[in-house]
Parts: sequence; C-alpha cells; structure tokens
Amino acid sequence: MSKKVLIVTGDAVEALEVFYPYYRCLEEGYQAVIASPTPKKLYTVCHDFEDHAETYTEKPAYRLESHVSFAEVNPEEFDGLIIPGGRAPEYIRLHSQLKPIVEHFFETGKPIGSICHGIQVLSALAREHLEGREMTAYQACRPDVEACGGTYITETLHVHDNLVSGHAWPDLPGFMREFLKQL
Repeated sequence: MSKKVLIVTGDAVEALEVFYPYYRCLEEGYQAVIASPTPKKLYTVCHDFEDHAETYTEKPAYRLESHVSFAEVNPEEFDGLIIPGGRAPEYIRLHSQLKPIVEHFFETGKPIGSICHGIQVLSALAREHLEGREMTAYQACRPDVEACGGTYITETLHVHDNLVSGHAWPDLPGFMREFLKQL
C-alpha cells in the first residue's frame, strides 16, 4: 500500500510551500491529502523578497482545492505530516481539531515537516514536544521556537529526529529530500 501524507493548511498558504510538497509526494507515488478548516478552494499567496521592502511581500497566487476538513482527519491513516508556511499557520492553529492531529505525529515518531511559518502551528499546538529540540524556521519566527524551549538553528534546513524544518520556499528541494527520506 502506498504511503499517505497529510498536508495541513488554509487560505493564504505560501503557494510554493504547499504545491511543491504536494506534487513531490504525488511524484513519489504517495497519496497526498490537503486538509484545511473546511474543504474548499484555497486562496494561496506568493511571498517574495524585493529590494524595496524590509520584509517579504505578498501577492495573490493560484487556487488549490483542499480535500478534507481537520475534523474529518484520522491521523492514524497517515505516514507523515507537512505544515507549509505563509499566513495560514497563524489562523489554522486556532482550530481545536488540529491539535490531536499534530500531537499524533510527535507521539508516534512519524515524520513531520515544518517550513517557514509552520512553527506557528507547532508552537501553539505541540509546544511540549518542541522543548529541547533543534529546528529552523523563517527568521522572524525564531522567537516562536525559543519560546517553546527549542533551539533555533540558523541554517536553512535542519533535521532533528522525526522533525524536518526549513527556513522558507527557496529551501524546498532539501526540505522535501529529507522529509521523503524520513518516510
């Protein structure tokens, strides 16, 4: 039976950070399931670094269909979890149905991939599992890692046990290589 990967996200997800993992999983022959607060056509965004701005900029990107709601997810059916960044993590972390999903992957040691702002989900819903762990995230999220008792790693890609973390979308090739190794 094919491996099954859960991608948890919502509106304003960074387009590359959801599309790249989704298609890489499909390319490997895995089943990739996108879960969001409600099943719908998600609004994705493009974050970029431009000379005139001191932080990233945001533009509308492609639309993407989510398959299931968080409430419909049985995490035991999945072999790995990916949490893309963008602005989606800041509001999906407020959904109570997401907490047991995220905790399941830590408690069972299944692979977890968190990129960019994905740490906002982990810091809100799995804080106790981050203490003593090393991970990276977008540099503005360093306080989130440290507030959980984790160690922020400045490299743009880091693996600590079952947790694969990446800085941002330019790091997706290494991020997915390491995540797929974990599967």
